[in-house]
Amino acid sequence: MAVKRKVAVASSLACCSLISGILLIEWMQHDRPPSRLQIAPYTPDMGRKLKKPRPPQAARLVALRKAAGLSQAELARLVGEPQANIAFWERTEKPPRSDVLAKLADVLGVRIEELLDAHAPVARRASPAGQARRLFEEVQKLPRRQQQKVLDVVSAIVEQFKRKAS
Repeated sequence: MAVKRKVAVASSLACCSLISGILLIEWMQHDRPPSRLQIAPYTPDMGRKLKKPRPPQAARLVALRKAAGLSQAELARLVGEPQANIAFWERTEKPPRSDVLAKLADVLGVRIEELLDAHAPVARRASPAGQARRLFEEVQKLPRRQQQKVLDVVSAIVEQFKRKAS
């Protein structure tokens, strides 16, 4: 029994090293990794396709989250819930728990009534979205002198962008 196991392990190792050798030769011939090994970057549109349409309340939560410029993981971190809960609420008719509704509404910049009303229009917020908004909230906690330094740097970057755009 032990001999058969050793033979099986040896043959699987030989197979792995053969495949590794072939891939290494292909890589060396083309001066780049083989195309089948290249990994495409993640994009927000790569999510799993739904088998049935989203319920109106779930679609509302998705629209509000996207309008705020947040991913499910970012929203979950800000609300203090697992990302799986956000995903669940975004694909089912079950609304978020009452203890989470206030946090969700605050992070998404809407009232609780707007969060639960599936037929209300989703308005884009005028304030910076996502990470920029959270960063500026942290900047507000800095001393005024450091806040001014941050504003000077950001202003210079914005001005440089405007010059390039025009």
